[in-house]
Amino acid sequence: MGRSRQTTPDWDRLYETALAQEGHFTTQQALDAGYSSQLLVKYLASGKLTRVRRSVYRLKYFPPGQQEDLVALWLWSDRAGVFSHETALMLHELSDVLPARAHLTLPAKWRKRRLRVPEGVVLHYADVPKRDRAWVGAVPVTSPARTLADSAADYVSPEFLSSAVSQALARGMVSRPQATALERTTGLDV
Repeated sequence: MGRSRQTTPDWDRLYETALAQEGHFTTQQALDAGYSSQLLVKYLASGKLTRVRRSVYRLKYFPPGQQEDLVALWLWSDRAGVFSHETALMLHELSDVLPARAHLTLPAKWRKRRLRVPEGVVLHYADVPKRDRAWVGAVPVTSPARTLADSAADYVSPEFLSSAVSQALARGMVSRPQATALERTTGLDV
């Protein structure tokens, strides 16, 4: 964001952006690197790029990444979302279960927007402060403590949640006071 917009296409700048996002970039990021909409259309037609979803593109020959689908969803949210709930449990490796749908928390003010929610996505609305955010690979995710609290509030099964809290505590991802607070608010026995 803090960079000025290029007037001529700068491949290195676009590639640098895509490199940090598993080969993906948005229309706005391309414009900031000097690529016009017409040039994007030309590169799509020539096969240098693929359109992943509206306003999200991928460099065709970029090596596949483990979090590509999540990166594309995060870019769809204009980089405002943070993965949460069951998706965050998976990303923090506090769960062996692959969630059926991706959980993404958007800023509370987005609740009134009319969004075309991608298939397989569950949206939550809340303002997640920086202290409750982390990065796992190329995507933002709620912190382990926030993830556990959100999952408890979302009625994840007590056995499943208790196991996740125990793992987080054993791995030093949450403190004993944080685990105790979760026990108090959720009735879990950790």
